[in-house]
Amino acid sequence: MSKLIIDKDTCTGCESCIPSCPFDALSMQEGKAVVDEKCTFCGACVEVCPVNAITLIKEEKSAAEGTSAKDIWIFIEHEFGKVASISFELLGQGRGLADAVGCKLCGMLLGDKEAVDPFAKEAIAHGAEKVYVMESPLLKQYRTDPYAEAAVSLIRKYKPEIVLFGATTQGRDFAGRVATTLETGLTADCTDLGIDPETKYLVQTRPAFGGNIMATILDHPEFRPQMATVRPKVFPMPPKDDSRKGEIIRETLQMTEDQVRTKILEFIKGAETVNLSDAEIIVSGGRGMGGGENFKVIRELAGVLGAAVGASRAAVDSGWIPYEHQVGQTGRTVRPKIYIACGISGSIQHQAGMKTSDIIVAINKDGEAPIFKIATYGIVGDLFTVVPMLTQEFKKRLGR
Repeated sequence: MSKLIIDKDTCTGCESCIPSCPFDALSMQEGKAVVDEKCTFCGACVEVCPVNAITLIKEEKSAAEGTSAKDIWIFIEHEFGKVASISFELLGQGRGLADAVGCKLCGMLLGDKEAVDPFAKEAIAHGAEKVYVMESPLLKQYRTDPYAEAAVSLIRKYKPEIVLFGATTQGRDFAGRVATTLETGLTADCTDLGIDPETKYLVQTRPAFGGNIMATILDHPEFRPQMATVRPKVFPMPPKDDSRKGEIIRETLQMTEDQVRTKILEFIKGAETVNLSDAEIIVSGGRGMGGGENFKVIRELAGVLGAAVGASRAAVDSGWIPYEHQVGQTGRTVRPKIYIACGISGSIQHQAGMKTSDIIVAINKDGEAPIFKIATYGIVGDLFTVVPMLTQEFKKRLGR
């Protein structure tokens, strides 16, 4: 077990270490520095001590400890009384991973006692065999400190082999803190997951170097659990079966409000102007649009269909449309029922963000464009002729 040792004989009481601790775990008693249970063994205080009175002894991890781990856990993210869809998507993919490893698929759920039961039942209905629940009023709304403390406590006690989080605002903030505290690895923003058939290690795939290559990452066998955040919409939603039965294991968070460094005064949800992730129809424009003013034809078609407006990286980099519209490895990953690509050649980076769409309609004057290889329907022609014709026809058919 990691330890932070302060030599009382060497400590001069200079207090240099106190402001260096990001977790407020150091204080002064009788003119000497002391450390409390909030210490995460980050080592920041060791570096600033001018007399070398502080020693950090890191926990030695072994491959044997790694092989004692078991089960795959999915963090069940929730907010405002609703479970995030990425949690169910990960349960769907986790089922295949668990079968390949030969272990159980479990959920990790943190929240207030009165609210978490329906979420646990939803997780089981979407495939979880067990749900580990940490209950406390401190977990009613997301705050990094209590959530991280709860997750670390559960993981240390039950030792899962793999822990997966959604690459959401909450998941990205939360997973990094948990991985740092556990002194294990974390692969961020994965677009694919698999299991190596020989080692049974988690194979994690994510874009790298600005989306120009796809990196395959495996964690070192001496560090567990294996952890990753995964982009929403890269995996399909598994079917829900309310008849499924599962076990709920309850724990109580041993933490008090005065140990939490932040308080929620008010939550103001910002207006989301572009909701690509949940859109059922997306009309996207690419380099072939030729300029920002030409996105007018895209917006007109999207308006008739009740669709969201997307774009390729080339269009965004050219300054024709804001980044929040970007679809692809370095933008949003989407899974709409219909994706209409206008003037988009279909680079690998763009395909990675939309190729799982149910129906793909490609409109491009280059009949050899890569987008046609994955398109359900392809139209070879000038988009400035084809798209307005489609808009007028849809208006007639839809009575608009």
